[in-house]
Amino acid sequence: MPHTGQLLNLQTPDGRLLPAWAAIPEGPLCGAVVVLQEIFGVNSHIRAVTERFAARGFAAVAPALFYRLAPCDTLGVELGYSDADMQQGRQLKAQAEALPPPGMAQDVGTAVDWLATTTGQKVGAVGFCWGGLLAWRAACSLPQLSAAVCYYGGGMTGPEERSRQPLCPVMAHFGRQDHFIPVDTVLAFDQVQPQAQVFVYDADHGFNCDQRASYDDASALVARDRTLAFLDTQLRT
Repeated sequence: MPHTGQLLNLQTPDGRLLPAWAAIPEGPLCGAVVVLQEIFGVNSHIRAVTERFAARGFAAVAPALFYRLAPCDTLGVELGYSDADMQQGRQLKAQAEALPPPGMAQDVGTAVDWLATTTGQKVGAVGFCWGGLLAWRAACSLPQLSAAVCYYGGGMTGPEERSRQPLCPVMAHFGRQDHFIPVDTVLAFDQVQPQAQVFVYDADHGFNCDQRASYDDASALVARDRTLAFLDTQLRT
């Protein structure tokens, strides 16, 4: 059944209000999931992903991770997938990554803790593009996280990132045709992270997003089924 989300504000450790899109299904839960955005903000695609998790029985929340750059009472940045949007998103990502520690990492932790407290469920993180990188970092730094799924996480296969050690089970999806993430770096990541489940698809970057020209239905469906089975296993209480 479709499930409509709603805008919430979560209290961060440093006293800020973090806007987030939340979708909490009625009835028994399968677990809880933090959905971590691409560089395009909590746009219609990320909200739809959040609501689809709720339709599958997971409590889900997508924090608006650019809000520290321009605090507001709404989700703030909501970009599309044009070249101009891509350029703006890259600039925003660079600014967010340049924030002094802990930066947006504390906001990911806020969303994880909010879900755990609100639902009493184990919490996983699922991230896309930049969010895939953030999900990987969260897996390596947040002991309260029970699972992480990274979709084409930009940067996570580089030498510095792949040297991290995860604290929870990890699944990662990559596209063989992805020019942003060379497949040799994916293979290197797989070699040094044997405990992670790494899958490579005959697809391009962003293959899970049905709003992008790079969307690949077959790859997205296989990745979705693998992700749901993984989360079902890891988040059962």
